[in-house]
Amino acid sequence: LEELTGKKFDEKKFEETCKIANRTAAAWLKACSYMAYKPSPLSGFDLFNHMADIVAARCEIDAAEGFELLADEYEQSVREGTSTWEYPEEHRILFEGIPCWPSLRALFNPLQENGVNVTAVVYAPAFGFQYTDVRSMAAAYCKAPCSVCIEDGVEWRETMAKENGISGALVNYNRSCKPWSGAMPEIERRWKEDLDIPVVHFDGDQADPRNFSEEQYKTRVQGLVEIMEERKQKRIAAGEDVYTNFDNTKETDWSRTTID
Repeated sequence: LEELTGKKFDEKKFEETCKIANRTAAAWLKACSYMAYKPSPLSGFDLFNHMADIVAARCEIDAAEGFELLADEYEQSVREGTSTWEYPEEHRILFEGIPCWPSLRALFNPLQENGVNVTAVVYAPAFGFQYTDVRSMAAAYCKAPCSVCIEDGVEWRETMAKENGISGALVNYNRSCKPWSGAMPEIERRWKEDLDIPVVHFDGDQADPRNFSEEQYKTRVQGLVEIMEERKQKRIAAGEDVYTNFDNTKETDWSRTTID
């Protein structure tokens, strides 16, 4: 690093920066965890809107304090029974992949119109990296969702799906992130078998709007809604919980540790 930057490495400053980064990450993961409540005090799209700070400003004290305030707001919403999701929560789904940033509104509208709240997202908590030194920092970044083996990736996602009570999944085949999207056909197959949920995917791009078709997306969302609604009515008729393996009686463990 010294050779690349022409600056002497300051170990003390690095340790202090790690403390702030860890505080930011802990607050961010805690904020993300509130999606597990039913009804959820937020939508996963709220996290997409907040993500810039955990990505680019994790070492700033303002980011740590901001996410602590955000977690406090969600806690208050749970107590008061309020939510930023101001629509009927007919269905809860997992959104897989990096959002199409130029088309967030186009992604959100069809879900909102059908009462589909995103209560599990993979991309947002993926930035909850925590570390104490250079070696553990490198190891932490090697645990990103697109860096681990399929088995670990499936386990992490399925645990989140169960804790957050989802009844379907929506997958972005992101053309600008091949490492992330390449394993998705196999991960989708595992979800269908292990969780018994409908999964649909659409073609998208985190940066290039030409690779995202709004009409295709609407069609896929509508298909997902129809399957979830049919299954929901069957579960209601059978007196079963409408959500997949949903246990909202335990406290969610938001203090995710990336280093064993």
